[in-house]
Amino acid sequence: MLNVSIVLYRPDWQQVTDLATVILLSNHVRRIYLIDNSPAPTSPESLDSRITYRHNPYNMGYGAAHNIAIRESIYDNVPFHLVINPDIILTPDALDTMLQFIAQHPEVGSLMPKVTYPDGRLQYLCKLLPTPIDVFGRRFLPSKWMHRRNSRYEMHASGYDRLMNIPYLSGCFMLLCTQAVQQARLFDERFFMYPEDMDLTRRIHRDYLTVYFPHATIIHNHAQASYKSLKMLWIHVVNMCRYFNKWGWFCDQERKLFNQTAIREYL
Repeated sequence: MLNVSIVLYRPDWQQVTDLATVILLSNHVRRIYLIDNSPAPTSPESLDSRITYRHNPYNMGYGAAHNIAIRESIYDNVPFHLVINPDIILTPDALDTMLQFIAQHPEVGSLMPKVTYPDGRLQYLCKLLPTPIDVFGRRFLPSKWMHRRNSRYEMHASGYDRLMNIPYLSGCFMLLCTQAVQQARLFDERFFMYPEDMDLTRRIHRDYLTVYFPHATIIHNHAQASYKSLKMLWIHVVNMCRYFNKWGWFCDQERKLFNQTAIREYL
């Protein structure tokens, strides 16, 4: 049994309804929660009975909005919860394949499939836990200076063709074991946007496997908003500073341990 949450902000409702329609084709889906952080309610007049729409009177942030739905899954003892972006395209077969795998492997706390761009190019979303240089260097330094470091950070040499236990998986698609996310204490609501997936994955990674699953593929129309908007860039920078204030800028022993393990096994 699976609950799903999709956080919205001024959404393209055709995109949202297309995604919800596909998700509901799976017999394992109990409920979809649409959590809308838009300035005003935007829900269409009619929604499937298995869809719950909730509007927040203010934009509470990405992780905090998903936590509303995750708490419902915990309360209702729903064993799995899917955090998914509205700009994802997937098939019911892919979703069922992932559900079957995570249901058969109780040691797995979080799972992310192979993710591609609409043109078929791979998105490198398996990452090491970053240092400040990894985060700010790739954003503000010339790409030729960061090429080798960025390839290592995104684990290009792993091949992305096998199961891997990764300390940082993208929040665009997080298939979560509800017990694992409850044990890790959900998304940290101090992060308005961007590092909340990194923060949650590493906390789940302490006690469970956080798995890259290449046997199912989804498409992600990744917008890279912080590269197109100064406001979103500022939000990114502020929240990454909060992340490093929490875990350590240059001294983070857990980061060192998790990264060394991933490098030894996959690079």
